Amino acid sequence: MATKKRAIATPVVPAAKRSRATGNGHAIVKVEVGQTTGSAAAESAQDLRERFIKTLSDERYKLGISNGELKEVFGEGLYPQLVPIINALTQENRLNMSVMPSTGELSYTIIAPEQASKFEGLDRNTKMVYSVIERAGNMGLWTKDVRLQTNIQQQALNKIFKTLEQRRLIKPVKSVTAKAKKLYMLFDLVPSKELTGGVWYSDLEFDHEFIDELRNFIIFCVQKMNGGQGVTVSEIQKTMIDKKVCKIVLEVEEMEQLVQTLVYDYMIEEGGVNDMGDTLYVQAKKVSTVCEFKWWDALSPDFHFRRVVFEDGVVLEPHEHHYQT
Repeated sequence: MATKKRAIATPVVPAAKRSRATGNGHAIVKVEVGQTTGSAAAESAQDLRERFIKTLSDERYKLGISNGELKEVFGEGLYPQLVPIINALTQENRLNMSVMPSTGELSYTIIAPEQASKFEGLDRNTKMVYSVIERAGNMGLWTKDVRLQTNIQQQALNKIFKTLEQRRLIKPVKSVTAKAKKLYMLFDLVPSKELTGGVWYSDLEFDHEFIDELRNFIIFCVQKMNGGQGVTVSEIQKTMIDKKVCKIVLEVEEMEQLVQTLVYDYMIEEGGVNDMGDTLYVQAKKVSTVCEFKWWDALSPDFHFRRVVFEDGVVLEPHEHHYQT
């Protein structure tokens, strides 16, 4: 009995001219110029991939983009077509997936090609740990928070930390507020001032000696610069840089912090403003009492009702407050 051969279904291509089946059973399809072919569809998928990568590289999504945001950006029609792209990029170590702690929604983070080689061979949990640490930025993430956000047991988490450290993807950092605890951040990031304490701390300890030296230099500038008639914070900063007083270049904001400590200690004071509206600082004026009484007289109950004269000629009458004394 003759065996029937199953007919081979020939794909139908719009506006294409189809020839008869050849000896091997496959149809030869001739496509007219200007038709959409399989290669054109592939180009469309490639364009979508490039758009996907470009979207995730945007500064807005540097720390990750959620599924909901992907639907908003690409629309309901294109969103399903992102699945093979996401899978391919994940296999290429170009994409990290993690759960956003605020919403519990899946989030995607793009990885630069030069970084992709560092992720080769890492499992999903390790990449997820990297993602949650990356999202913390230069503030870092406490070990406990990493465990809560990834739901990975501490023993397994310690191995992941070690692996990521060996690949120079993350680093442990300590904070001046909790020296016994450890947090992690990406290897190339500089810890924030909130963690290190800024320039006023050295090895997580408040540097009293360094600060005293800077304060003395500021007093010197106030006394000697501009004939003692007043100096601005910017002028003090420039002089400090020119004379190479310290290896660290202090910002204006940090200089103002130092100046204010001297103001609070009554060692310098504001003496008006210059033509640019910048505050001028001068040496604080000393207070002297009238010669009719000694310092211990200040303990007398009626001292605040006496007349007090300052060295610069300012007089406090009995009815005025004697706080300055």
